[in-house]
Amino acid sequence: MHMKNWQKKLHEIIFEADTPTGKAFDVALLICIGLSVLVVMLESVESIAIRYGYELRTLEWIFTILFTLEYLLRIISVRKPLGYIFSFLGVIDLLAILPTYLSLFFVSTQALIIFRAIRLLRVFRIFKLARYLKEGRIISLALKASRFKITVFLTGVLSVVLIMGTLMYLIEGAENGFTSIPRSVYWAIVTLTTVGYGDIAPQTLPGQMVAAAIMIMGYAIIAVPTGIVTSELSKVVEKETSTQACPECSREGHDVDAKYCKYCSAELNE
Repeated sequence: MHMKNWQKKLHEIIFEADTPTGKAFDVALLICIGLSVLVVMLESVESIAIRYGYELRTLEWIFTILFTLEYLLRIISVRKPLGYIFSFLGVIDLLAILPTYLSLFFVSTQALIIFRAIRLLRVFRIFKLARYLKEGRIISLALKASRFKITVFLTGVLSVVLIMGTLMYLIEGAENGFTSIPRSVYWAIVTLTTVGYGDIAPQTLPGQMVAAAIMIMGYAIIAVPTGIVTSELSKVVEKETSTQACPECSREGHDVDAKYCKYCSAELNE
């Protein structure tokens, strides 16, 4: 299915940032997103909501209508609308407008509009920060490559906190705040990660010795996932990518000289 000229032009403006009109559209979109998030934040302040509640709700509906129109334009500007609708950004775009409409039927759903802030992720594509796009993709690939090692590591950590938590429950007991194994495991996690809220603390000498061991272990454990990801980062080599979105599947990350989508093989707009 070939796209009509007006669809190609619309797709170029809405999905891409390589042209002045496309960049201007996305900059305006970012400003609207930022302002709409600010409106939601201000509406949560009771004193401001009492004084300017009507004005804020009016602005909220104005932004929602604008985002709804933008969402519909995105759908009609691609060859396969479902590809965009079920993409990550497509789902986020939908979540950005649904809460306002749901507020007509359910109470206190307006706060979910904060999902619009996630749309600010578009800033990396809009301003063509190629260096950051490239580095972000390298990190993503490194995390994906190290997921099995990290899974094994997290399983080991989970075993440690279960054992240590159970041990502290037996040593300290309910009289010192360790009222159950789950609560003791919570303490072990807080201590192992060096957060240390201080809401529970061992009182006996054996318990303090176990706590000291967990604290020292925490410093060693924190370095492990860093080393795993760093090792994978050194193996990843990425080519420079463009901001162009495929009109068929709406995915990005193509090489700057690409003529066809590397995901679905559809022809890219020139």
